[in-house]
Amino acid sequence: MQQIQQSFSVNYSYGVFFTQHLFALTNPYLRDFLTSQAAPGYTKKLLVIADEGVISKHPGLQEQIGTYCAIISGYQLAAPVVIIPGGESVKNDEDLFYKLVDTIDQYGIDRHSFVLAIGGGAVLDLVGYAAAVSHRGVRHIRIPTTVLSQNDSGVGVKNGINYKGKKNFLGTFAPPAAVFNDSHFLTTLDIEDWRSGIAEAVKVALIKDASFFEWLEMNAQPLAEGNLPAMETLVYRCAELHMQHIGGAGDPFESGSSRPLDFGHWSAHKLEQLTNFTLRHGEAVSIGMAVDSVYASLLGMLDTTAAARIIRLLELLQLPVYHPLLEMQDGMPSAVIKGLQEFREHLGGRLTICLLKAIGQGAEVHEMDVALLNQAVENIKSRYANS
Repeated sequence: MQQIQQSFSVNYSYGVFFTQHLFALTNPYLRDFLTSQAAPGYTKKLLVIADEGVISKHPGLQEQIGTYCAIISGYQLAAPVVIIPGGESVKNDEDLFYKLVDTIDQYGIDRHSFVLAIGGGAVLDLVGYAAAVSHRGVRHIRIPTTVLSQNDSGVGVKNGINYKGKKNFLGTFAPPAAVFNDSHFLTTLDIEDWRSGIAEAVKVALIKDASFFEWLEMNAQPLAEGNLPAMETLVYRCAELHMQHIGGAGDPFESGSSRPLDFGHWSAHKLEQLTNFTLRHGEAVSIGMAVDSVYASLLGMLDTTAAARIIRLLELLQLPVYHPLLEMQDGMPSAVIKGLQEFREHLGGRLTICLLKAIGQGAEVHEMDVALLNQAVENIKSRYANS
């Protein structure tokens, strides 16, 4: 038998920049980054795709983007800002995906150009996927505009859309060229979206950083009430922990089944689907973390006092901890709990669920006791009903 063995590694590197008023002419961050990527004697193109909700809440932003891009040496804006809907529904819109691919083609955006996505996590996922599969990879820049995307999804390496009701069934691992977190965008969020994004900070604190969890407890009230300096601290630390995991855990493209950053997510994904995505991602994750924390305490893995602290923090942040869809139906497990099998398929291997051994310390299990899960749901339901 003859065989040729190929082996090579690829180095990925990108920066996450924290700023305010990114497109102000006095703000150098985006301009300096693009200038560092310019090619002498060659004009590169920029295609900007923005969430219509962001555009509507920031009057004049389109014109500001055009003026800002016009002064960047070595670049030209390929077209007026392309405005698309926002929210999770865009990831269910196959026609919109192909429209973006056609737009990249129409304006001649090549692999030396950049697609800039401005919006929440769903828009970043959609645009990143369209860029990643066009020309086998057009470089994209993320400009997240929600708490959830600035502290979690926007700083990672995943892109994707939903398919046949399955979350992120189609997608790629394609790191961005850069991420720019502009905290001014957070000032126009609805309070529910503001609070929803905090759930991912709670998640990463629970699995990685007990001191960060304690900080969240101490700052729960200002965070829930919309305090921007507190949120800027939260976003920075949460993004830092996420990036440390992506770069340091040895599996950035999730080739294995281990996925500790998905704590609370197995039920969250199913809850989102069953509510037709009317339940925000962070709200679903909050419920998922509550269920898994109480379940871990029933298993004897997690101290009951710690589980109570977790639920108390979620309540202080005015995040939900329960949903009726978790309840048994006619003596049978709920559709949410039945979703464990779908989650295993999504992992691509054996079932691997992240639970907690302590606040700040995650642990993996490969089995879930459905009877104990139902008991956890009933315990939370009783607490929720009496609070």
